[in-house]
Amino acid sequence: MSELVTNRIHASATKLGLPHLAKTLRELTGRADTEAMGYLEFLDLVLEEELAVRDERRFRAGLRLSKLPHHKTLDDYDFSFQPDLDPRKVRDLATLAFVQAKANVALLGPPGVGKTHIAVSLAVAACRAGFTVYFTTLDDMVRHLTAADAIGRLARKLQTYLRPTVLVIDEVGYQPLERPEANLVFQVISKRYEKGSTLLTSNKGFGEWGQVFGDEVLATAILDRLLHHCDVVPINGPSYRLKNRLTALDNVA
Repeated sequence: MSELVTNRIHASATKLGLPHLAKTLRELTGRADTEAMGYLEFLDLVLEEELAVRDERRFRAGLRLSKLPHHKTLDDYDFSFQPDLDPRKVRDLATLAFVQAKANVALLGPPGVGKTHIAVSLAVAACRAGFTVYFTTLDDMVRHLTAADAIGRLARKLQTYLRPTVLVIDEVGYQPLERPEANLVFQVISKRYEKGSTLLTSNKGFGEWGQVFGDEVLATAILDRLLHHCDVVPINGPSYRLKNRLTALDNVA
């Protein structure tokens, strides 16, 4: 390819918003020459490269907007430390069929067993697949909604939690709620019902949610909508954090 044509394509790619093509044009044409590609093969190569770059850019932007506390994946999760947890169940969830079905996932168990890790891993997978994701703790969500309600902006703030395809609500049950706060949670769950997926973690069994939400009737209403289409994953093994702490102490000793 002549230098003149190369420069023209470079300029056109820049104007069309194809920075990767503009940057790698000589590399791609060199590869095409080496592999004796036909015109359609070369065009396919260029488009695949550009799409891959755009997908990665979109994925990274989605992660930034998701507010996830970290970006761990299921490959980082030590299933051998939780022998009662079936890895196949979790990996089935990672296919994101529940997101397609606008269903929910509840990860239940004591502190430290990796509930948040699994929730975040599923959220990262959803983000990679092009779904919008937002992460919050229950305490933060209630606090922000309460503050918005106090200044007459509740409807607007609710959209933060209604808009994403996947909403992750972490640490349900760590702090009991007042009834007005529980009502805000009900609004989120009921408005997302069959419209988006809610993925939550809790250290409380569902039978204890009446205490968490300060009202048995309200807790039942929340559970009714949450559990209608929901995969429940109990994790009842030992704490990873305690394991790491004990290992550190052993090393010191």
